[in-house]
Amino acid sequence: MYDLNAQLQGIRDGRIRPRIKTPVIAGSALVMALAQMGSLNALEQTQSNHRFWNRWLNRDCLPSADAMGAVFSSIDCNAFRGILRRLYSRLKRNKVLRPAFSDNFFALIIDGHESSASYLRCCDNCLQRKIKTSHAEVIQYYHRHVMAILQCKDFVLLIDLEMQMPGEEETAAATRLLKRVLLNFPRAFDVVVADGLYARAPFFKTVTAHRKHVIAVLKDDRRDLLQDAMSLFNQQQPVVLQQKNVMKQCWDLEGFTTWPQFANEVRVVRSVETTTVRRQKTGDNEDKVSEWMWVTTIPKQTVATKTFVEIGHGRWDIENKAFNELVTYWHADHVYKHTLRAIEAFWLITMLAYNLFHAFITLNLKQQIRTAYSKLHIARLIMAELYSQKNNNRSP
Repeated sequence: MYDLNAQLQGIRDGRIRPRIKTPVIAGSALVMALAQMGSLNALEQTQSNHRFWNRWLNRDCLPSADAMGAVFSSIDCNAFRGILRRLYSRLKRNKVLRPAFSDNFFALIIDGHESSASYLRCCDNCLQRKIKTSHAEVIQYYHRHVMAILQCKDFVLLIDLEMQMPGEEETAAATRLLKRVLLNFPRAFDVVVADGLYARAPFFKTVTAHRKHVIAVLKDDRRDLLQDAMSLFNQQQPVVLQQKNVMKQCWDLEGFTTWPQFANEVRVVRSVETTTVRRQKTGDNEDKVSEWMWVTTIPKQTVATKTFVEIGHGRWDIENKAFNELVTYWHADHVYKHTLRAIEAFWLITMLAYNLFHAFITLNLKQQIRTAYSKLHIARLIMAELYSQKNNNRSP
């Protein structure tokens, strides 16, 4: 369906005369990611265990862990981005990607993630911060990146990431990522959804310059706009929306000009949500109240209040369906090789494996199978394939 074998042939690294071809090493890493092994050494122990993978990689045995780490330190990360782009095109052409919201809006969600931290190991591109302990103030080294995902009806599609460099803020890396995504996926989404950190004029201008809309959480750092909106909200009756056990009181006004740095009118939406929960110990119902506010460039006539609130809350998909699952089950935070290029490349290959895995589950498995077996069980079946040939060879 995706012709991965042919696409892997275009991957190159910095070696002049490689003994093991780069596509073999990249394909081996993809096999490791699909099996959710989380270890180069674990993959190395599967040498010549399964004829299918060896035939797919066009090699009698898999490369060693040291070879994979060295190659990924100089591999071409843009080649992985090209494969992610072609995967999106194939899914879009097959009419698999459907909008998650009723107004046919595709949302691009952007957020940052800290992938590793250490007091001892560091590289030239490590970010640094001072941590106060009970004994002294020590320096902690860490890596952080910004990821972009496309929110669809049945699953999220991971499309790109950008590493944060020393001495720069997260929004600078996010702006570089956004410019590349707008170039590679110009028609894939209609609105960019981000945290309150991105409610800054340069970021908003970058999005609107490409004729896209943007939504960001509104916090105290935009105090003038926040106070202006609250003073008007107090004079209006809210729109009440009921969704299962959640009652939402929503205020929605547009035409605010109290953000001179952006120099454009914006819309502000507030949602006070009361959730009824039953305490397990006493059996009594209890109301929990939370408040959300967003600033956006989307006019009311384009997206209604109800759909807007759904899009705003959809930002949590990058935490729940992307970062949490990638770290917990896909071992994405594991540092296979401590260089910036290797960390970026292994994250991209894991994103590719994640997309392939979820596309397979959603499109190829029937509902009864998806209900009966967890995604972790299906991943273990893939891993078992790597060892089955070895066990069969030992049997009489």
